[in-house]
Amino acid sequence: MKLILTTAVDKLGIAGDIVDVKPGYGRNFLLPQGRAIAWTKGAEKQIDGIKRARDAREIRGIDHANQVRQQLEGLNVTLKARAAEGGTLFGAITPATLAQAVKQAGGPAVDKRAITIAKPIKTIGLHTIGIKLHDAVTAHVAVSIVAA
Repeated sequence: MKLILTTAVDKLGIAGDIVDVKPGYGRNFLLPQGRAIAWTKGAEKQIDGIKRARDAREIRGIDHANQVRQQLEGLNVTLKARAAEGGTLFGAITPATLAQAVKQAGGPAVDKRAITIAKPIKTIGLHTIGIKLHDAVTAHVAVSIVAA
């Protein structure tokens, strides 16, 4: 089954790649989750659009990733969340919320799937998150969670 990937899939490819997978994997996993679309001749224009968008926001090499890492590690990211009197949060902080907070702090747009959290953030205070920019480069950003 020929498919066009719309997002990066581990051990398969990145957005815009044309891949040939087993029918069950494509029909039961990739297509329902929106990670791929069926390949057709008319989809070639969609592939070009996806690749152009990817090139515009992609980290271009290790040198560029190091520059972005320095920019991210210099940020003061503060996130307001509802918390109880003991300092525990009502719910956990998600990677999507963290990606939005990094952008609001003046950092570049970060994909929520690139954010790694060592343990769930469920308390106020200072926490460190990892943002994978390149296979060899990970930025460690300090995030301050304050009660709203």
